[in-house]
Amino acid sequence: MQSKHAARSPNPVDIHVGTRVRLRRQVLKMSQEKLGDQLGVTFQQVQKYERGANRVGASRLWRMAEVLEVPVNFFFEGLGDHMPIGGFAEDEQRPIVYDFINSSDGVALALAVSKIKSKPVRRRILELARSLSEDDGNEE
Repeated sequence: MQSKHAARSPNPVDIHVGTRVRLRRQVLKMSQEKLGDQLGVTFQQVQKYERGANRVGASRLWRMAEVLEVPVNFFFEGLGDHMPIGGFAEDEQRPIVYDFINSSDGVALALAVSKIKSKPVRRRILELARSLSEDDGNEE
């Protein structure tokens, strides 16, 4: 007998919250295992939260905020401005910032650049990245 329910893809809100959990955990240089220990779950469960595969309940989200030393609304920042009513359409790509934040290089780059106080220096880094990405497309 076939199930009436098809496999569901993660909800865009769950993906966003998970991405924010991962970002903050990495900023604190905390392992998934350590976060899991603090929450009373396995590191595999933390992985599922971070991917948005499993939803985070309200009480667990509250505890995450305590452990990660952020207000609960941190996990939802940036969501309202970019979320169409009803979530992302299936054929839409996730915003590129999710892929960036979900890569270890993306998090490391964001942390390093955020520590640079000089706006002109940050601007030069952006110009360098743009020029390198244009050059990269021409080489094979």
